[in-house]
Amino acid sequence: MTTEDLIETTITFVKARLKGAEGGHDWFHTERVYKNSLAIAKHENVNILVVSLAALLHDIADSKFHDGNEAIGPDLARAFLTKNGLEPKLTNEVVEIIKSLSFKNTFEKKVSYMSEELKVVQDADRLDAMGAIGIARCFNYGGFKNRVLYDPTIPPNLNMTKEEYKNAQGPTINHFYEKLLLLKDQMTTETGKKLAVKRHEFMERYLEQFFNEWQGKI
Repeated sequence: MTTEDLIETTITFVKARLKGAEGGHDWFHTERVYKNSLAIAKHENVNILVVSLAALLHDIADSKFHDGNEAIGPDLARAFLTKNGLEPKLTNEVVEIIKSLSFKNTFEKKVSYMSEELKVVQDADRLDAMGAIGIARCFNYGGFKNRVLYDPTIPPNLNMTKEEYKNAQGPTINHFYEKLLLLKDQMTTETGKKLAVKRHEFMERYLEQFFNEWQGKI
């Protein structure tokens, strides 16, 4: 199978896997992460096939939609890539990226895996959690989980463990402080860092407007 055929086969597989998915973690999210990854990869010394496959497969079974099971996605990706003839070394690299990508892993002190390809896909995924799209995704997921928009009596938890983060049920606005506003300083590629600044500033302006309206400041 040619590289082009493998990418097309992967896209078809991912679209089928994510049919009917929650709007913030659907095919269009994956497509944006894929495009962001390709844009960032132009400026990095990486294996573009590994970047492409990891970006496309990174959310085929997000643990938060599978009772917190973090093994389903990587296992499905490995089975798919093995079935389609990708060499074991590259398959392992893609699977390790998928395992390591999530923000929730930042709550763990040790880093179990790192590569230049992971940095690219991770920055691309985090960019999609920022800016206008990030705000839309945040509220879409909050609505999906039937969470309140904001409750002044429930402050953000800024010292969560990984398990607390996975099980958090706080107001949607709290998620900005518990994750989204932290992403800018977690970017690892130069391109990712530059792109994150504008999206971060947009979220800050949005929150200023939100609280002005909440408080009745016309």
